[in-house]
Amino acid sequence: MAQIGYNETVMDHFMNPRNVGVIENPDGYGKVGNPVCGDLMEIFINVKDERISDIKFRTFGCGSAIAVSSMVTEMAKGKSLDEAAKITRDDVAGELGGLPPQKLHCSNLGADALHAAIKDYWVKTGKISPKEAEAEEGAQEEEQEGE
Repeated sequence: MAQIGYNETVMDHFMNPRNVGVIENPDGYGKVGNPVCGDLMEIFINVKDERISDIKFRTFGCGSAIAVSSMVTEMAKGKSLDEAAKITRDDVAGELGGLPPQKLHCSNLGADALHAAIKDYWVKTGKISPKEAEAEEGAQEEEQEGE
């Protein structure tokens, strides 16, 4: 198998992904996709005492997308929602030891799906309104376009 510049950490998370699966009736659910590459990522979370007690993912995509999903779930598990909401795209890529430049967009999906699941939980529990969740997403997209 040709490795387009994947390091051992990325290969390990691709070949042995952590937290694969679906949580039935999750406390929070996030789904994001990239129409350009066709990757689709879903993250499911359960929350106990404002901490992510369980997290699973289902990803349709390349090796990088799978490795990113695995890593972001490992990074978020056990963290408070506020801590997990601060996990950035760069954090995920950094924890993986870097991704090939043409695959960096995959790290975007992992962080975005996690944030979407947390926002979904916050909307369900009344911490934020659906309008606030949408406004936040719009602000993040504008910020990322400027990168």
